[in-house]
Amino acid sequence: MRYIRYACIAIFGVALIVIALANRQMVTVKMLPSELNSVAALNPGYEVPLFVVMFGGILAGLVLGFLWEYIREHKERAAAARQARELDQLRAELRRLKTEPRKQGDEVLALLDKAS
Repeated sequence: MRYIRYACIAIFGVALIVIALANRQMVTVKMLPSELNSVAALNPGYEVPLFVVMFGGILAGLVLGFLWEYIREHKERAAAARQARELDQLRAELRRLKTEPRKQGDEVLALLDKAS
């Protein structure tokens, strides 16, 4: 299974290198459209290879997607943390009840002692 994973990573890496080699031409990247040049005093344009723009867009999309999912799953993480705290409290209460001297007629605790 490990070799299959390494083979997939190698194929993916070779594909990225081929895409980069096929898209080496330089393109101008500007931060604002030319029409807004008067509003912004500085609107520099950068000459970068096309594959840098492509891979940068993919990377930005991945980062935004991960951030979006992290924010979206906040409720589930909070609920899991609440349940973990409640479980810890119940375990502590169970330990306390097992060590505390009990009355003669307490069948529930007797059953718990037999189970553990």
